[in-house]
Amino acid sequence: MTKSQCSSLSRTNKKSEKDQGQATVEFALLLPVLVLALLAVIQVALVVRDEVAVIHATREAARAVSVDPDPASARRAAHRTLGGATVRVGPRPAVGESITVFVEYKSVTDLPLVGVLFPDPTLRAQVSMRVER
Repeated sequence: MTKSQCSSLSRTNKKSEKDQGQATVEFALLLPVLVLALLAVIQVALVVRDEVAVIHATREAARAVSVDPDPASARRAAHRTLGGATVRVGPRPAVGESITVFVEYKSVTDLPLVGVLFPDPTLRAQVSMRVER
């Protein structure tokens, strides 16, 4: 190997070490942003999960009140699926007519770091079902 080839190789090694340090600094600066974005996505997923639970609780409550004239049966059915939900049942019509159930739930956004950025949404659902008995 000639002297110029050795000095060229030496400069290449020094440059790659310098680049590695720069990449580490860039990663250290970007990591908190990535973690915050990941936590925000997780928080949104938790709210979507609660939305699905509200819809399911509303359907369960409507089914319960369609076969049982007691409005408390709708509340019990909704609370089995989603504790803490507020359940309202419309007036009970004659058999064969539709009865409407409303469910409301406050989804708590308390994930560390990002929970304070999202207000606690109030999730609502309404289902009408034919009265069977």
